[in-house]
Amino acid sequence: MKIYLKHILLILLMPFFYSAMAQESRFLIANLYDGQSVAYTEILDTFRDRNPGYDFHYFSSVSSIKPEKYDRILFLQQGEGSAVITNVSGDIIESPLTFGDVIVLRKGEHIETDVPLGFLAFSVPDTPPADLPSFIRPDWDSYITDVPGGCATEIDAYRRILLTWSKDVGEYIFHSLNAHRVRIRDSFSHYHPKDIGFDEFYLVQMTEPGAKILISENVDLIKEPENVSAEQAANLIREYELHEGDLVYIPRGVMHRGVGGVLAQVITVPGFIPGSEIGLDHLIRKINERLVLEFEHSLPFNYEFSTEPVIR
Repeated sequence: MKIYLKHILLILLMPFFYSAMAQESRFLIANLYDGQSVAYTEILDTFRDRNPGYDFHYFSSVSSIKPEKYDRILFLQQGEGSAVITNVSGDIIESPLTFGDVIVLRKGEHIETDVPLGFLAFSVPDTPPADLPSFIRPDWDSYITDVPGGCATEIDAYRRILLTWSKDVGEYIFHSLNAHRVRIRDSFSHYHPKDIGFDEFYLVQMTEPGAKILISENVDLIKEPENVSAEQAANLIREYELHEGDLVYIPRGVMHRGVGGVLAQVITVPGFIPGSEIGLDHLIRKINERLVLEFEHSLPFNYEFSTEPVIR
């Protein structure tokens, strides 16, 4: 009888557990083209609280960005043109810019462009290495080629690693922030642990009809498939449509999976630490099989990654 009562209490209290976990995780989406919206401010405040020393700002249509006393990583989100960076010594670095390019703007440097452009700028606590170029251009740099994996495992995947953790993965190393530009059609379901993982952003740059992200803030429940009830399974995974200009904030510990055709800058803070990408498709499949969930009642998962545990 004691076990039975404990199970009843667990079921009754589960909505409160879900609510508390969701509040802690704070998965959020804001569209940058909406300006300083409530959602944008909420992401910014949450990100700052969880990541001391970091910050971000969206410059919606500017021809110059003034110097600051900290280093920044800029993601070109709107427009194309040409740019000039002037450093503290007065030296200049010039480059064309196209949609998807990344700029490393160091302390005291300012940038000017020939036409107004839109940039998402991250402030970072660590100094970028001296050999890191000021302009990183995924479609124009001979060092950057397609590397299938992560959210795009197809042989012909568009996945270009711009800033990474080690030379085994890419050319440009920076541990404070990593980024890869990727076309996501059907990624595997995964999360990044709270203790050794990282917060992640999808900066959505293009979408196809049906593009969306699937998320769950109840990873601990997924990790115990034998304890999931049919009622719990019905609310275990949520989906959100994605649109160009969306800034998707995925805190550590939140399961996520992109599907349907999304071109995004995947940005991680700090960098993409090896061994902190934990797959969940094999467990989601077990939930479906144990509860005999079929058709519209089944939980979505990536079949290719559902036969065994995946850790990357």
